[in-house]
Amino acid sequence: MDPARTLRDARLNAGLTQAELAARAGTSQATLSAYERGRKEPSLATLDRLLRATGRRLATAPAARQPTRAELERASRQLADVLELAAALPTRHEPALRYPPLRRAA
Repeated sequence: MDPARTLRDARLNAGLTQAELAARAGTSQATLSAYERGRKEPSLATLDRLLRATGRRLATAPAARQPTRAELERASRQLADVLELAAALPTRHEPALRYPPLRRAA
């Protein structure tokens, strides 16, 4: 997320000038300008307060789901089965590497 672009877009969509938004959010127009130009980066709390003043809210993505113990155990058994199967496959080990002979340039 780009805080500068997010803040500027929210302000413009709300039809507010920098001065109007600054007054609503309790900050200065100069500080708001610095945020929108990316010269300063607002804290999450400040960004949330500024967005709320435009009628928007700061949303976060949900946390990644943690697998249950049963899911971990099932995946562990599957991995063990795959490794056991791989170990049971026949192997052919050559005593020396074979490769096609190189032709000499004349």
